[in-house]
Amino acid sequence: MESFADFIQRERERFDGERAQIFNQQQELEAKLADLNREISAIDAYEAVMSGKPARATSTRRPSTSRRGSKREQLLEVIRAGGGLARGEILEKMSLKGNKSGEMYVSNALTALTKANQVSRRDGKYHAA
Repeated sequence: MESFADFIQRERERFDGERAQIFNQQQELEAKLADLNREISAIDAYEAVMSGKPARATSTRRPSTSRRGSKREQLLEVIRAGGGLARGEILEKMSLKGNKSGEMYVSNALTALTKANQVSRRDGKYHAA
């Protein structure tokens, strides 16, 4: 017979896995949305050149900054609170060590945050910019 603690642990792992999959899907969708927005911007610029009128602003575009409470914001908070952490330390603090999709998300998010100049890497550790 399974103990309650075993049941809770199994459910926690299942939920963590589902959550990591959803975050990965979200990142893929955000990348696709960014690609579409670039295409729309290119079309707008082309139309503006051809018509001689300024490009129109579209209100359907979402800003590329992360939303409040998002996983990326949580990652930034962990880095800020840690005062400089290695990737492995970040994974431990976010309870993602051993979770392949969670580890992949953190790696991708760290790359994106570094490119966005929100995080810098010094001496093998990530620091909030």
